[in-house]
Amino acid sequence: MDRTERFYKIEMLIRNRHSVSFQELRDELEVSPATLKRDLQYLRERMSAPIEYDRELNGYRFGSGWHGGDGAAHELPGVWFSEKELHALLTMHQLLAGLDESGILTRHLQPMFDKLTGMLGATEAEARELMKRVKLINTARRRVPSRHFETLGSALMQRQRLQLRYRKRSDRSVSDRVVSPQRLVHYRNTWYLDAWCHGSEGLRRFAIDAIEDAQPLETRARQVSIKQLEAQLDQGYGIFAGGEVKWARLRFSADTAQWVAAEEWHPSQRAQWQDDGRYLLEVPYVEDTELLMDLGRHAGQVEVLAPLELRQRYDERLNAGRALQRKIKD
Repeated sequence: MDRTERFYKIEMLIRNRHSVSFQELRDELEVSPATLKRDLQYLRERMSAPIEYDRELNGYRFGSGWHGGDGAAHELPGVWFSEKELHALLTMHQLLAGLDESGILTRHLQPMFDKLTGMLGATEAEARELMKRVKLINTARRRVPSRHFETLGSALMQRQRLQLRYRKRSDRSVSDRVVSPQRLVHYRNTWYLDAWCHGSEGLRRFAIDAIEDAQPLETRARQVSIKQLEAQLDQGYGIFAGGEVKWARLRFSADTAQWVAAEEWHPSQRAQWQDDGRYLLEVPYVEDTELLMDLGRHAGQVEVLAPLELRQRYDERLNAGRALQRKIKD
């Protein structure tokens, strides 16, 4: 019986019998006292198992704070994970590591690192091996100065307003704004701050790497409900938010349809297969920049049917690309 099997056996015995003596555990597992002590210590410290020794019962049981003492709230991680679980654990680990590039946040993040490492493997060596054998590739990552991220996160939790110096990428202009932070958003390897802008009197989304300075203010932040945040900032395609919602009507070729049909472009998308094998997809958008970028991945395999302005913008991009290629050849 290997170590992982012993962990599950210990939990099963305590769950079924409610209290199991040290000798009973030894007999069932067929291990030495030293090995059993190490296993119990590991379950408590690394797996957060609520195992307690009860002197009156002379046995080990689950703590009384866990749904009446039967341990029902605690489950050991599986010997393997589903695709979503594995991606979530590794993504969390990488996100936390990415936030700690300067070492500022180590004191806050180390307990979380230890917890995740314990969930990824029965031993530290196994966890490190898993992280070597499963790779998450993050492309086009934009680095965020740690001092701003920590300031923003602290203001968000303490419900404080912020004075921001923000540089818009569209025209490179710089402005000073007072905002009430509402939510941090991580999208495509980049962090954003959703906030109420007191200058424009509305919700805005700020790319954190475009924030040149952030200072907390003593003034209490304005509170906006999550429902209102989602209604105003989560309706459109991608990260762009605010404004009138329009619907893009796209038709993909039969060759590309099988791949696009397996993707979710937006939670509110509408789609249907056509008799000739092509795939009709409709997605809401507010600003077309990101949508045009994603359509570029399928150039030659997708038709923009509506609206007219989106079709014209897509054609302009295709023509500009062809003109650039001709210029390079010349």
